[in-house]
Amino acid sequence: MKRNIGKVDRWIRIVVGFIVVSLVFWGPATAWGWLGLIPLVTGVLGFCPLYVPFKFSTYKEQQKPA
Repeated sequence: MKRNIGKVDRWIRIVVGFIVVSLVFWGPATAWGWLGLIPLVTGVLGFCPLYVPFKFSTYKEQQKPA
């Protein structure tokens, strides 16, 4: 798996994922909160499978000094 999620994108996904998953325990307590695992896992892994078919990436590879 090649990374295709940048730093800002990753942190947004992780925070949103935690918030949505927390709805399972606090708030309406419905099973829909488990959908928060999707942005949480993709944020932690740094890879989004939906970006692949569209050849989209927010990841900027760092250039190594010569």
